[in-house]
Amino acid sequence: MKLRVKGLGLLLLLVLLALCSTIDVCDARRGKHWRPRSSPSSSLLRKKGKGKKGSSNRQHGSNRPSPKPPLSPPPSPGNGKGYQSPYQPSPSPSPNAPVRPSPVNGSGHAFEAAWAAACKQGASTVVVPSELEFLVGPISFSGPYCKPNILFQLDGTIVAPTSAKAWGSGLLQWIEFTKLNGVSIQGNGIINGRGQQWWTYSDTDDDKDDDTQYDVEFERMPQVKPTALRFYGSFNVVVAGITIVNSSQCHLKFDSCQGVMVHDVTISSPENSLNTDGIHLQNSKDVSIHHTNLACVTQQKQKNIVNMYFLVVYDAGDDCVSIQTGCSNINIHNVNCGPGHGISIGGLGRDNTKACVSNVTVRDVNMFRTMTGVRIKTWQGGLGLVQDVRFSNIQVSEVQTPIIIDQFYCDKRTCSNQTSAVAVSGVQYENIRGTFTIKPVHFACSDSSPCSGITLTGVQLRPVQIPHYRLNDPFCWQAFGELYTPTVPPIACLHLGKPAGNNLQSYHDLC
Repeated sequence: MKLRVKGLGLLLLLVLLALCSTIDVCDARRGKHWRPRSSPSSSLLRKKGKGKKGSSNRQHGSNRPSPKPPLSPPPSPGNGKGYQSPYQPSPSPSPNAPVRPSPVNGSGHAFEAAWAAACKQGASTVVVPSELEFLVGPISFSGPYCKPNILFQLDGTIVAPTSAKAWGSGLLQWIEFTKLNGVSIQGNGIINGRGQQWWTYSDTDDDKDDDTQYDVEFERMPQVKPTALRFYGSFNVVVAGITIVNSSQCHLKFDSCQGVMVHDVTISSPENSLNTDGIHLQNSKDVSIHHTNLACVTQQKQKNIVNMYFLVVYDAGDDCVSIQTGCSNINIHNVNCGPGHGISIGGLGRDNTKACVSNVTVRDVNMFRTMTGVRIKTWQGGLGLVQDVRFSNIQVSEVQTPIIIDQFYCDKRTCSNQTSAVAVSGVQYENIRGTFTIKPVHFACSDSSPCSGITLTGVQLRPVQIPHYRLNDPFCWQAFGELYTPTVPPIACLHLGKPAGNNLQSYHDLC
């Protein structure tokens, strides 16, 4: 009898070990019916696209080591050569054996359980299977006690809840990763924020999502809108291959992170969605946002797009990329942006705060039908410095104002005049070319802290007459620098040289 007990125990141990190849999240709903999966390939959860909400199926296991996320971006291939399209993720571990599901309310519990197991192992993988959809409420995958180098393999679809009850009085983020070292999200999956319940109040004809019950809930939704995917206080973060759509606010945010790489990512929301930044950076350093070979655009926009666009951030209802205070060593290249508000540094210095940004490069970018192109915006009354910024090889198409420095930024009807300002120094514009619809250049700098060290090379911007738009000449106020080549149109308003009596303090002194 004892031998039989020992044999049974050994058999159970072997079965457990067999299940421990990966941690596979597989929990969702289909009406009120719950069924087990008969084989690893069967699909009992909601398929992508139209259909009812899914069934439930859970798989567990421990972890197989995954490659450590890279600490620095790989060399950039010339003209996008050498990259496969569409994005090919790293080989994922072998499939799990099927496990009988247990009913849960949505899929959040399954994700929490899988994450808890992954945290204990290190170099582990959490798998979200393809062709399946998971309803997940607000959730935090947090350290700091997790082992490093966790891979979140997202091949399925994660959707946000649309009921007001799920958000309580309001939350700042929906999916959050905090205080981790070496965390990667990769795959061909989708994160759908289903933000229509917040921002389709004035556009009930939006048909980009299957669900049609958003508007009836709008009045009860909290005023605080969540960011779809946020990383906070983390090191060596990689986001690759995934698609993020229809966030109620910002789609992808990095706050107080160091060593970030984003590539092969698609981010989109309707043009009329409010404050839906594509990628938002704050207090983060050593960030690289770059390359993909897939331009995923709607059919009617393909005529305006060259087939060499890379990272796809389009139809964002705000900035494609927003760079806020505390950011340094930011490298953005091979990006496709538009419509939306372009790529912005700021707004900085709001409510008389100090803001510092340095060493930013934005190059090899295509923008179409954006409100602005490359922009630096600061509030009156702020302190600090924006320094060492390079905008290079920016192709614009029907952009309202391609080049902007605005030290009088105001997002309200009126803002009070104040003397101090966040200083702007050392901004290079190289090969900014294409078409504009309102004004080619707008340099509005502070009287007390004029913009200095502005250089322009190879700027060629030609007007396109759009109905109801009035074309304007370049505008400069207290802007100083150099014209290294003739510009089209001529930017005669730029003051050559340095501002008189202006003793610009160093970045170290101001920040």
